[in-house]
Amino acid sequence: MLHRILDALAWRLAVRAERLRDAVAAESLPRFATEPRNLHIALPRTFANPDRIVLGDDVWLGPGSRLIAMKSYPGIATRHPERPAPLQTFESRLRIGSRVTATAALQITAHVEVTIEDDVLFASNVLVADGTHGFATPDEPYKYQPLGSLAPIRIGRGSWIGQNVVVLPGVTIGELAIVGANSVVTRSIPPRTIAVGAPARVVKRWDEARRAWVPAADAGPDDSAGRPG
Repeated sequence: MLHRILDALAWRLAVRAERLRDAVAAESLPRFATEPRNLHIALPRTFANPDRIVLGDDVWLGPGSRLIAMKSYPGIATRHPERPAPLQTFESRLRIGSRVTATAALQITAHVEVTIEDDVLFASNVLVADGTHGFATPDEPYKYQPLGSLAPIRIGRGSWIGQNVVVLPGVTIGELAIVGANSVVTRSIPPRTIAVGAPARVVKRWDEARRAWVPAADAGPDDSAGRPG
């Protein structure tokens, strides 16, 4: 009997702790550039410069997410008094549309502009960054070199980005495209295609006439899915 009472008490405490965590997560959200409705970003999480982050309604992001809109570089973590570096400044903007969901550990860093359109689905541990650390010379640690390769990223409406995907600067992923797990997207992906690999390449396209996914080489010349997004 005592074990049942203790089990019931432990269960109630666990439920209460979960509710308290959700309440803390909701109440401790920063002020973003917009006032989205029904926003859920689970703890733990990291934000930088939320006044430059635009969010739509009904966004749900799992634990471990990082939304970074850079204002300058180097920052606290990469600044060193014995390694003086010129300060870079950025007019960044991070835009996330309505009904965007991520399982966990979504990491987005904007130096120029990153746009995530409505209804995008992210699996866990996805990295989207519109800039990289500089590597102009191997004579200096890379974290002390100016950031480079700065170019906007757009992820189109309704697309699905798989587990452990990396999206690099200058990429556009077309609407309703799929990027397979562990892929590295180095160039744009057309809408309604499936891309996999490192670097990612299109392996299938949606054939509207056949209403089916077909190998990329089999898509007809009039297939609208072949147009870049």
